Amino acid sequence: MSLRRTLRIAACLLPFAAGTAAAQFPAPQAPQQESPCVTEFFKLRDTASKKAEAIRAASQRHAQPQEACGLFNAFSTAEAKMLKYATDNSVWCGIPPQIITQIKEQHAKTNEIRTKICQAAAAPPRPAGPTLSDALSAPITDSNNIKTGRGTFDTLTGTPLGNR
Repeated sequence: MSLRRTLRIAACLLPFAAGTAAAQFPAPQAPQQESPCVTEFFKLRDTASKKAEAIRAASQRHAQPQEACGLFNAFSTAEAKMLKYATDNSVWCGIPPQIITQIKEQHAKTNEIRTKICQAAAAPPRPAGPTLSDALSAPITDSNNIKTGRGTFDTLTGTPLGNR
């Protein structure tokens, strides 16, 4: 899978990472006093969301693999913190198990994409093939630069089956 395709897939999946748990906790509509649990979870979710937005922006401008690897490492770390907080405080915050399961699944997908991108970043650059200029400036064959050998399929000087 090419790096650009991986980045595009990742950019499409990132809203689910930050938004999965947010669907369980609706945003406050009135200036009510939130519990410290919800406030902390929202901070972690917003941090992960900002990291996801940085990945989206890098994907749109076709960032280099090294930069994309760093952005995915930062996003994976933020997502892991959000998952740990949700897991550790699930009872106190009232986070349903299916939300934690969704966050875990999304984190696994993030790590899978991160691994692929970081492997692409660590790989040596591919050698560039010949350019159009190279192909057009290649020598043109004529009678002076053709070697006639005595190969098996040299039919210009005889039969391919040899002399009879």
